[in-house]
Amino acid sequence: MRQQRTSTLTLIGLMTAVTCILGPLSIVIPISAVPISFTNLAIYISVMILGWKKGTISYLIYLLIGFAGIPVFSSFTSGPAKLLGPTGGYLIGFIFMAMIAGFFIDKFPGKIYMYITGMILGTVVTYAFGSGWLAYQADMTFKAALLVGVVPFILGDIVKIVIAAFLGTAIKKQIKKAGFL
Repeated sequence: MRQQRTSTLTLIGLMTAVTCILGPLSIVIPISAVPISFTNLAIYISVMILGWKKGTISYLIYLLIGFAGIPVFSSFTSGPAKLLGPTGGYLIGFIFMAMIAGFFIDKFPGKIYMYITGMILGTVVTYAFGSGWLAYQADMTFKAALLVGVVPFILGDIVKIVIAAFLGTAIKKQIKKAGFL
């Protein structure tokens, strides 16, 4: 029992660290206040490996680390101002993305098409939260926020989802084989 708890905490910490490494890596695009981020890829992989509860906990720890001032958010930023800024809605929306994607992963073991479905639905919820907050922060319409905060990212997010579904499945298989899950 103790070994299982230790390995679970280790995996949560490891996936938090992966998110802290991938999260700051972002590509600023001139048409949007929202950069291309690899945070969602890290979250997809985390929930693939850990499931919805532990994957969400991993992301919440990451969020707290960034909130506390460690520069783990996109473009090596951090702090409460980041959560209250134009991209804060996406950071909050990622909580629901982890929960929704992870739920599908837990509920439909071995069905990659359902993993992808859950990731897409979770991403749509993130887009809604992010666009709503971006519209409010930037004093623009929701439609305008969708055009700058979602449309440029759809293709890349689909690629990340497919990568995570297959890579996450392979990693989880190896972690199980090693006896950590």
